[in-house]
Amino acid sequence: MVGVFRTNVIKTCGLIIIILLMLLCAMGSLILGYTDIHLHTVYSAFFHYSGTNDQVVVLDSRVPRMLIATAVGASLAISGILMQGLTRNPLASPNILGVNAGASFLIVVAVAFFHVDAINTMTWLAFGGAALSGVIVYFLSSLGPDGLTPVKLTLAGAAIAALFASLTQGVLTMSEPTLESVLYWLVGSVQGRDLHTLTHVLPYFACGWIIALLISAKMNTLALGDQVAKGVGQNTALVKGIAGLIIILLAGGSVAVAGPIGFIGIIIPHIAKWLVGQDFRWLIPYCAGLGAILLLVADISARFILHSGEVPVGIMTAIVGTPFFIFIARRGVFSHDA
Repeated sequence: MVGVFRTNVIKTCGLIIIILLMLLCAMGSLILGYTDIHLHTVYSAFFHYSGTNDQVVVLDSRVPRMLIATAVGASLAISGILMQGLTRNPLASPNILGVNAGASFLIVVAVAFFHVDAINTMTWLAFGGAALSGVIVYFLSSLGPDGLTPVKLTLAGAAIAALFASLTQGVLTMSEPTLESVLYWLVGSVQGRDLHTLTHVLPYFACGWIIALLISAKMNTLALGDQVAKGVGQNTALVKGIAGLIIILLAGGSVAVAGPIGFIGIIIPHIAKWLVGQDFRWLIPYCAGLGAILLLVADISARFILHSGEVPVGIMTAIVGTPFFIFIARRGVFSHDA
């Protein structure tokens, strides 16, 4: 009992440290950039607004950017840990399994052929694309006598992601105006977004975060295997359905706001597992904080790569995520059955 209490205290302290680091990164997002802004200016923008150029930059550009990076980073990380828990596949994440690609495809089609530009409509299209891709991947990976396995799931996800990416490119080649309007978004970016964009998806994010915490204990039971979960009276189909809905809300909403930012959903869950083990009651809040930190740091770093502009944050996460993905794959994860 004493050991459990001590472990929980340590994990709680770790979570507090993560929250403090997230707040520090959020402050860095407000003051660092092509033009550095003094901390006193940030304070004045909130409490003594006078309309100076720096205050306008803080409130109209950097505050929305910081909040969007925080929300999207947390959402992608939570969706990643839930996907890994559902599939028992350490390589599962929204971009690896094609969820991001499906959401992006429907949005590009809507923009190209129906001239959709309302964030609310794009959000629902992203939900639909994410759900469509997830259902297809799950169906394809379940075929065969051996059922669902990590290898089949990863291969099916990669195939569907490549298919939707090719279809997206095909649509863009037929519509040059669409290419110009969504090219930067397709790489993944939180630059140039406003609070209006975030407020439309924030309710979906909040629902996803809260429900994820509520089902965290049930995810622990599900992780022991379907037979064990059913043996203790758990409705596994319902839990999987709720977790799938959360993934659609979080991953789809993230794509609608910031484009298909990759690798956060695979990097952060492994770091969280290394810190707190396999308990989803701790993994979900740890993933939320660490995911927000990673995207904030990536966004801040992207401001200093080029002198004449910024690198899209999706490129920064890919630079970190690609070698991490190769490292995880080389550890022999494909030898484990789902």
